Amino acid sequence: MTDDIRVLVIDDDFRVAGLHRDAVASVPGFTPLEAVHTLDAARQALRAHQPDLLLVDAYLPDGDGIRFVADTERDAFVLSAATDAVTVRRAINAGALAYLAKPFDATALVDRLRRYARMRNLLGGDAALTQERIDRAMSIMAGGAEPATVSRSATEQLILDGLGDDDEASAAEVAERVGISRATAQRHLAALATRGQVEVRLRYGTTGRPEHRYARVGKR
Repeated sequence: MTDDIRVLVIDDDFRVAGLHRDAVASVPGFTPLEAVHTLDAARQALRAHQPDLLLVDAYLPDGDGIRFVADTERDAFVLSAATDAVTVRRAINAGALAYLAKPFDATALVDRLRRYARMRNLLGGDAALTQERIDRAMSIMAGGAEPATVSRSATEQLILDGLGDDDEASAAEVAERVGISRATAQRHLAALATRGQVEVRLRYGTTGRPEHRYARVGKR
């Protein structure tokens, strides 16, 4: 994904909405739209700006935020002070990708946003997805460990696919492309290099420090 992910905050508390918007602005690759405070304003913002992700309070002055999530069929997190099981289940059933109980630290929202970006990377494009890729995307958003169904060979294939986009890339760039941690990408890249499937190159940046770059064998 090359375009920033546009995020619309919908919360009737102006101060809280501003804090959520600031958290979004702090994450590279995300662009916060002007926050809105009612569902009517949210509907207008959807038509005008076509946001990719909604951060919606469960209860708003002019209606039910969870029902709004279900009706819009757009990616959404529910951010609410409600912690009863019924409300949480309703949000999940409505399709919310995350539920954060207020009050929460901004780092919790930033963490979910970063997970969302990784999931979105994995599910981007129109090509058919493997079961392993689907499992990985769902696991990332849930915050779980790498699913057992994703084998080492499947992970390495994801990495090779990621390297196929350009002549070479760093471990961090590969990790971002395929939705895994930098440490995991580094480990698998080293294994692929040992087996001769990946070539390691050194590039010197402006600081003079060398950076390891990786390329599929045979690519220049």
